[in-house]
Amino acid sequence: MSEHIQISRDHLVQVIRIARPEKKNALTRDMYAAMTRALMEGDADEGVRTHLLLGQPGMFSSGNDIADFIAVAQEGALGGEVLAFLEALAGVKKPLVSGVDGIAVGIGTTVNLHCDLTFATSRTVFRTPFVELGLVPEAGSSLLYPAAIGGQRAFAALVMGEPLSAQEAQAAGLIYRIVGEELLEATAMQAAQKLASLPPEAVRQSKALLKAPREPLLDRIREEASLFGERLSSREAMEAFQAFMSRKAS
Repeated sequence: MSEHIQISRDHLVQVIRIARPEKKNALTRDMYAAMTRALMEGDADEGVRTHLLLGQPGMFSSGNDIADFIAVAQEGALGGEVLAFLEALAGVKKPLVSGVDGIAVGIGTTVNLHCDLTFATSRTVFRTPFVELGLVPEAGSSLLYPAAIGGQRAFAALVMGEPLSAQEAQAAGLIYRIVGEELLEATAMQAAQKLASLPPEAVRQSKALLKAPREPLLDRIREEASLFGERLSSREAMEAFQAFMSRKAS
């Protein structure tokens, strides 16, 4: 289990907290593996009825760790840990609630497409700069984003990398509610606890009815992953990664 993913329980709610503030909650393969394990074990545990995904104050996640990406690029494929996490997201049976504050980049945005309720603060900005890094969309976002916010807005976000403010995201239906920074976690937990108090099988079946069909979503996730893996080792991506690392070092 990664030290940067903290797993805890609050009654019937499993809390999955991203805890790598020194790197703005950038995700590594070990962190993906830890979250996958938590989702799968929580889904199989009768003592868990709801998953709650949280970050740190001011930073939900800055996306994939670029240094980790560079290592993955040598393999010429999207890391197995990443794909396993995305497939677990697509298949999670119990409600998944998220509380997002501040930075939400890449997977820090697209993970919320798989959440049943997302609460965010007014200072949150959702960004998906995949193409800027020489990559393509992931996490099924090329399928889910247009359905959630419309084709043109999705193109602007996924291809041009245009950000969405919390207010724009709420108006577009990407998130459920905007709350104050000091109330974010308590509000998200309250919603998670309310879901946990409802008849669990009725909740599970209702969630399944509301979600996009799983097989087409998995097919899209895998198609994206294949292209993503190819792009990781492309010259465009390597140049973008090197430029990013140079900016960080300066």
